[in-house]
Amino acid sequence: MEYYIIIAASIIIILSYLFNRVSEKSNIPSVLLLIFLGIIGREFIGLLGIEKERILEIFTRIRILEVLGTLGLILIVLEAALELKIAKEKFKLISKSFVIAILGLLICMFGIAGILKVSFQDMNWNVALIYATPLSILSSAIVIPSVANLNEYDEEFHIYESTFSDILGIMAFYFLVELGKPTNNMMVLGDFTFGLVITIVLSVILSYVLIYVFQNLETKVKLFLMIGVLFLLFSIGKLMHLSSLLIILVFGLILSNYKLFFFGRLKRYLRPMAIENIKETFLMITIESAFVVRTFFFVIFGFSIALSTLLDLKVAIVSAVILVFIYLSRFTSFLPYKHDNVKRAISIAPRGLITLLLFYSIPEEFIFVEFKSGILLFVIIVTSLVMTSGLIKKDEKKEEEELEVE
Repeated sequence: MEYYIIIAASIIIILSYLFNRVSEKSNIPSVLLLIFLGIIGREFIGLLGIEKERILEIFTRIRILEVLGTLGLILIVLEAALELKIAKEKFKLISKSFVIAILGLLICMFGIAGILKVSFQDMNWNVALIYATPLSILSSAIVIPSVANLNEYDEEFHIYESTFSDILGIMAFYFLVELGKPTNNMMVLGDFTFGLVITIVLSVILSYVLIYVFQNLETKVKLFLMIGVLFLLFSIGKLMHLSSLLIILVFGLILSNYKLFFFGRLKRYLRPMAIENIKETFLMITIESAFVVRTFFFVIFGFSIALSTLLDLKVAIVSAVILVFIYLSRFTSFLPYKHDNVKRAISIAPRGLITLLLFYSIPEEFIFVEFKSGILLFVIIVTSLVMTSGLIKKDEKKEEEELEVE
């Protein structure tokens, strides 16, 4: 049996690599292809006479989607942070992406919560907001690889925006979960603010310590040790109800921009050659690891989908209204700023890994059984296809301009 599992896993990884190649050529997000692979795999297994429910029960028991999603989230944010460069000339870009990310998130959260409240009469406002938050967050897992062919400014803008959306959305989700528990609201707000400040301070201190320690390690096996330490810090932070993702983001930013953060007397503790080597190898390992984790996460998600939910008329209507609001809110969030290609920027609003991860993280006391997972699938598929259409039009326009020049 174990050999069949190894064969299946190997085939999935090979197909995922091919999907990435197809994505590079066609701008079709590989995430969609992976989800469809999972759906097809579910039906294929059924034809072979294997009990799908038994496999799904195993997945549920070991909470594999939650585990893979969390690992993928850490690696994706780390990958994004390692590729971001901080400089004075980029302050305007960073502030713009932050404002648009937070505006888009807040408008979406309250708008989609309103849609869910009207659609499901028995859903209270706090539960509606908890369900709306995952649907309001941009997927950096889809955005980052998809915008690689844009110009440098647009690419960095969308990387910053999607990363900010991930982090702010996750913080908002867990804040709403705490707010929904039977405790004093002012205490929750105070604890959240205190936890945020503590997390930022700890993140900076730990980042300096980790970089200093690892640059001086002589052993060859140290990069996965560093990843292990980061995973440990993230998990401990979650148990302590801290905003653990900030630890990963801050570490990645400091490592990527060590010359900026190690200033004054701190410079004497630097070994630039060692840090550069760590940074380059670490980025490569992070990208490779994120690829594997993301692959299995989306395939298993596709496998777990019951196609019958997609045929539900209410699911289709609610999904359609949510999709219309997502793009209206995106248009609204861009109004305070000038943007060279607003139509394309508005089209880049995919939902994906974070949406699914947070959905599967909703505590049992907030589970609303009438909400169907088909809504998530509809939103993920359509937002990915809209983004694909926007990027393909960009490529076609670029080709026409090149022909005119010739």
